[in-house]
Amino acid sequence: MADSSNSKFSLNGSEVAVTASADTPLLYVLTDELHLLGPRFGCGLAQCGSCSVLVDGVEVRSCVTPLSAITGKTVTTLEGLPALHAASKGLAKVPEFTPLQQALIDTQAIQCGYCTNGIQIKATELLAKNPSPSEQEIRTAMNGHLCRCGTYPKIITAIEQAARSMRGKA
Repeated sequence: MADSSNSKFSLNGSEVAVTASADTPLLYVLTDELHLLGPRFGCGLAQCGSCSVLVDGVEVRSCVTPLSAITGKTVTTLEGLPALHAASKGLAKVPEFTPLQQALIDTQAIQCGYCTNGIQIKATELLAKNPSPSEQEIRTAMNGHLCRCGTYPKIITAIEQAARSMRGKA
């Protein structure tokens, strides 16, 4: 096990310094040391997506990402998505929910909520890269995010609705 050290990174718009072993999975730092509730332990093997976060705008599975891999980088968790959306759109006020979060609520796509974190992280990454994804592009992007309740059709509908809303075609 690596020695504990002071690792610094940007988390949801704020600089943080944590003391943990460099090989500690980022998920444990986020949940145990920083007390965030968004990223969740699902499988511990980077297979389900429950632990997903954005690192410099790219989805990573925090259960297998060591703390050393994110030092000096920008990490966005579920809790930081409204501020990220506001910054990307130049909004003066951070909304309570992003268009994606509102669409997930409106379509009742979220049931037990276990996949919610990863679904939102991956869909946020997708919509940042492709504001007008086709259904197949959404399906491809969401591959590897497991929803225990099987609400995949509603999740796809919500992402399509969010894309339209973000383009101003709600």
